[in-house]
Order: sequence, then structure tokens, then C-alpha cells
Amino acid sequence: MSLEQERIGELRATAHPLRLQMLSLLTASELSAAEVARELGITQANASYHLRLLHAAGLLEVAGEETVRGGRAKRYRHPWDAPVVRPQTTREEDRLAYVRVLADMIPRRFLEREPGTPSRFTDADLWVDPQAWEKVTALLDEAGALMHASARPPRTEGTVRAALSVAAFRLTGEGRPS
Repeated sequence: MSLEQERIGELRATAHPLRLQMLSLLTASELSAAEVARELGITQANASYHLRLLHAAGLLEVAGEETVRGGRAKRYRHPWDAPVVRPQTTREEDRLAYVRVLADMIPRRFLEREPGTPSRFTDADLWVDPQAWEKVTALLDEAGALMHASARPPRTEGTVRAALSVAAFRLTGEGRPS
């Protein structure tokens, strides 16, 4: 399989809200399909199906296996910090599918926010100097890495559940489409 085909598979695998939730869950935990199913309130068969897709796309690794009632259960983890070669020639419709799922997650997560706690929102379509843009993207990379590196298993004592959804991209210099 070419790098291009691998990247398309990765994008298609993440273009589903349940699979995005699984990636987040498996950032801090090594879980079996049964444990993922219990945590997300879905069937084990559904969890297994989505986990296999994520694994086939290279987004999960098998962290171990265990014997459960005479069978073998794989434990998966999401190696969020693993280096990935990402060709930029991926089909636009595949990238757009991922962006749509990501955008759809924001209102879902907003409805789950803890009442009375502050939220952060920013929307900007601005002209900035290249150095400012580089600093913004570096800060976003740092924020994402901090969230992932700080992730703990669900409901770990002393933790709070938090969401960070960011989309930042450099726009064309042609102005807004009509």
C-alpha cells in the first residue's frame, strides 16, 4: 500500500464520531473492545468493528492480549505521539469528510460541558504576518500535545474530562468566496 493509500485510509477511519471518541479514550488507556463498549455505551460487536478499522488504518496498536473466558482479547492503545509521514496529496473529499466530523463533534461536546465552568471560543478569519501565524500554530501544537500527554484513564481520581477541538489553516489570499 502506498503512503497516499495509507493516508486516505487513516482519514476515512477518523471520519466517524464514534471512532474519534475511541481514539481519545485510547490515548490514555489500553482497553479491550468490551471495555471500550462499556465506556461508550455501545455493543461489544460495534466496538470491535470500529477498533479493527482504526487498527487497520494504523491509528491503534495492540498493547497486549489477555485470556477472557477461554478466548483472547486484544488491548488497544492510540499512540498519539508516534511520528507519521503525511503526504499532502490526499484527496480533498477525504480531508473534508474528516473536517465535517470534527466540526460536528464541537456541538456534541458543548452539550456535555460542565455547567458553570468557563469555555473558550475563538473564531478568526484575519490577515496576520507569517511570524504570528507560525507562533499560533506552534501554540496550538503545544496545547494538543499537552492535552494528549496529560490524558489519564476515564474517571481517574483528581482528573476532569475536557475537550479540545481545533481547526486552523492558512487561507488563500483571494478573499472570501461568494
